[in-house]
Amino acid sequence: MNIETVKLVSFSPTGTSRTVIENIAQGLNPDRVEHIDITIPDARKEPLRTSDHDLLIIGVPVYMGRIPALLTDWLNAIKAEKTPTVCVVVYGNRVYDDALLELRDFMIKGGCIPIAGAAFIGEHSFSSPEVPTAHGRPDAEDKQQAVVFGEQIKQKLRNISDISQISEVQVPGVSPYRGDTTLWTVDFLNVNDDCTQCGLCAQNCPVGAIDPQNPRLIHMEKCITCCACMKNCPEHARTMKPGLVKDAQVRLHTLYNERKEPEIFI
Repeated sequence: MNIETVKLVSFSPTGTSRTVIENIAQGLNPDRVEHIDITIPDARKEPLRTSDHDLLIIGVPVYMGRIPALLTDWLNAIKAEKTPTVCVVVYGNRVYDDALLELRDFMIKGGCIPIAGAAFIGEHSFSSPEVPTAHGRPDAEDKQQAVVFGEQIKQKLRNISDISQISEVQVPGVSPYRGDTTLWTVDFLNVNDDCTQCGLCAQNCPVGAIDPQNPRLIHMEKCITCCACMKNCPEHARTMKPGLVKDAQVRLHTLYNERKEPEIFI
């Protein structure tokens, strides 16, 4: 089957989902790659359009066992023409529940044909060096598995002449989907005197929750607790306050410290 362009789509506040799909693409070794990063709000204003000559690889994180609710409108606006698609979710070593199935269903609704799926592990957004959960993941082993996955996809496509010869991939999950997509509205971030107000946190916030003129000001009603501002701060000026999120950080570290491995469906 002839693929002209591999389109890599990622919502990746802390970079884990993007890393995984980039390594999948490495295994595919395509002639042409187009990166579409939908992490920043302005990037989600344009709907995705794809054809049957594209291969779409989409990677998103798992929030509460589901796809981030803020992506719903953008996913519903996808217009594809029988585009072969690889669905990838990245979770923080707890569970991914119905997220992969939910992503697959969105893709089908938009006109895509999911030909493969995967659940990879990324460092949990609440993780810190002091209280780690899946620290440093995806690591070298994860990345190699992603490369091999890409090679498997390449072989699968090489063995067919037309997308109609591939049936939609089956992935775990139940419908109606489980879990609550409502995120916490909680003041959990402390900004100390090391903050230089460089504005990097505001620039990279996926929901525009940080005031670019005063980065110390956080609109918690918008915040999705992705912790990207904390992890990406060059001065390490942002830390967790004691409370609900800090308690969850400790609980995750205690209950989910056993290493989980990627799951591949092809």
